[in-house]
Amino acid sequence: MKMRVFLVVAVLILAISRQSLSSSSAAFENFSAKDGTVLELDESNLDSAISKFDYVLVDFYAPWCGHCKRLAPELDAAAPILAGLKEPIVIAKVNADKYSRLAVKHDIDGFPTLKIFMHGVPMEYNGPRKADLLVRFLKKFVAPDVSILDSDSAVGEFVQSAGTHFPIFIGFGINESLISDLGKKYKKKAWFSVAKDFSEEIMVVYDFDKVPALVSLHPNYNEQNIFYGPFEEKFLEDFIKQNFIPSPLPINYDTLKLLKDDERKIVLTIMEDENEEKSKKLVQLLKAAASANRDLVFAYVGFKQFEDFTESFGINKKSELPKMVVWDGNEEYFMVVGSEVINEEDQASQITQFIEGFREGRTEAKSINGASFMGYINSLIGVRTVYIIVFLVCVFMLIRSINKEEPLRVGTQEEADQASSSSLDNEGKEYGPGDKED
Repeated sequence: MKMRVFLVVAVLILAISRQSLSSSSAAFENFSAKDGTVLELDESNLDSAISKFDYVLVDFYAPWCGHCKRLAPELDAAAPILAGLKEPIVIAKVNADKYSRLAVKHDIDGFPTLKIFMHGVPMEYNGPRKADLLVRFLKKFVAPDVSILDSDSAVGEFVQSAGTHFPIFIGFGINESLISDLGKKYKKKAWFSVAKDFSEEIMVVYDFDKVPALVSLHPNYNEQNIFYGPFEEKFLEDFIKQNFIPSPLPINYDTLKLLKDDERKIVLTIMEDENEEKSKKLVQLLKAAASANRDLVFAYVGFKQFEDFTESFGINKKSELPKMVVWDGNEEYFMVVGSEVINEEDQASQITQFIEGFREGRTEAKSINGASFMGYINSLIGVRTVYIIVFLVCVFMLIRSINKEEPLRVGTQEEADQASSSSLDNEGKEYGPGDKED
């Protein structure tokens, strides 16, 4: 009898689902990229939307997620502005908690996760989430690969409109063809432009004294670098790649993500408190060392600011700081013998000796405590794991009700719900850059 009731309920649920999918699909067909509203998508129409619109920003959310609730009005405010662009960007949302198959398909491991689909190709969005900053950030994706600037004012307007979230490259006296391929290749990571006409005043503003020159700017970190050649693709590309990441880089939850695609070793300086005046002076010395050692990434972190991270390198409250290590960005780091600690006397010379010691191989390899770098960033339980746990619990309860047998005890439904809720709450804490970014 119970089996018949179960089958009837299943048929009814299936019928209601089909009706719901049909109505949502019909609503989607009438939607235009210029509508300026946030489009609600599901399993029936997400793929169609990605195919129909050239640019789609999709918010994979969960109704219970606090970060998602705070993000929703920002997306509502940004949607009509982005819809009005010459190349409109559609904002959509998917209840990834309800449509778990979509969460699995698109590798959603936390809420909210934003992905922008450009001509069907997905890219995770890690930019700002306030409406005005989000609009400025997303304009990058529909801008030309390389902008052509024909006056001093055009240069200034380009830098201002580019904002602070991407590095900016401006070629002065450079043929556009020299960087057009690189501009296309790295469009997702930086702004590229060529100034065709400019005055000596601009040369003073951007601190270069001859042409051709390629200027690299990191407005958010007040960093600038100049490349005078040779203007061959290999050397140009090396300079561009080395300037995607400001050096020295302050380490926090957001900037850690910048290191994922960089293959260089990381010279990491661990300080007691990065906001102290003596720490700021040390950062300036690291900046000079970074300019002379472009094959390495220089970074710094304060124990007070990021204790969990620094503990991975064996640091605790009793450790003598500042301390320098060379990190491979994953599970291994190197101590330089004789340069374990940087004291306050002649720190510039000590940094030089540290780098020389590393290059000469006077090192001791160690493994970081806990997870690997990639594991550290994704250390909390993912949504996919939670779905599997919930699915298994549901199957267990169904079998129990049908067979009327007392199975092996693996935990109560209440315990399972609490475990699932706890995991999801932890994910909300990790995947909530909205709280940190602005």
